[in-house]
Amino acid sequence: MAARRGSTGRISWFRLISAGVMLLLCLAILYQLWLFCMVVWYSHRNPGSSSVMREEIARLRETDPKAQLRFEWVDYDQINNTLKRAVIASEDSNFIDHDGVEWDAIRKAWEYNQEQAELGRSRMRGGSTITQQVAKNLFLSGSRTYLRKGEELILAYMIEWVMPKRRILEIYLNIAEWGTGVFGAQAAAQHYYGTSAARLSAAQSARLAAMLPNPRYYDKRGITSYLSRRMGILQRRMQQVDIP
Repeated sequence: MAARRGSTGRISWFRLISAGVMLLLCLAILYQLWLFCMVVWYSHRNPGSSSVMREEIARLRETDPKAQLRFEWVDYDQINNTLKRAVIASEDSNFIDHDGVEWDAIRKAWEYNQEQAELGRSRMRGGSTITQQVAKNLFLSGSRTYLRKGEELILAYMIEWVMPKRRILEIYLNIAEWGTGVFGAQAAAQHYYGTSAARLSAAQSARLAAMLPNPRYYDKRGITSYLSRRMGILQRRMQQVDIP
């Protein structure tokens, strides 16, 4: 009888664990389906905010309860082509051709980050395409975890499958962070130059694109020597860039 009770106990635990695993798998699948539905939704509807925006306004309101973000959606045709070219030249030179993820760039970024960690430095590279940045900014967070990166990759493939490149770039240019509480090309153009995204010059576009890896830093410090050099490089590169 004791042996039978032990056997029954083991079977019960096995069934309980199996049921738990199945439940987690079902929840994971449902979550991915929900994300896919949201990707389809945003392929036709303009987002009024993003995950990163919501994180930022929560951070700002910790010290200023009345803080507001600067954000105004503008359509693709209302953004100067110079900014589109500069951003692609800066962030993702193969944007037109890849399918959402560039594995070689991820590998190189991982190797660089490992070298920096061994040297005791905190400087890191992401290796993310524009599509991956849309996935992260729109749906996820700025945290650096393997789980978040994995979800970012899945979302990038979803986005590329559902949206044309033109729509992906349009969303990116409207939700990208360009300073403390500054999101999107229109708000950035107004914040730094007192103009609209449609009227940006090539030099202004090159500066905004050069700021993207660390916009809050350059918002606070202005044009540094590095940023000035980067702007010059982008102004030369952007002339050879194709845009959707």
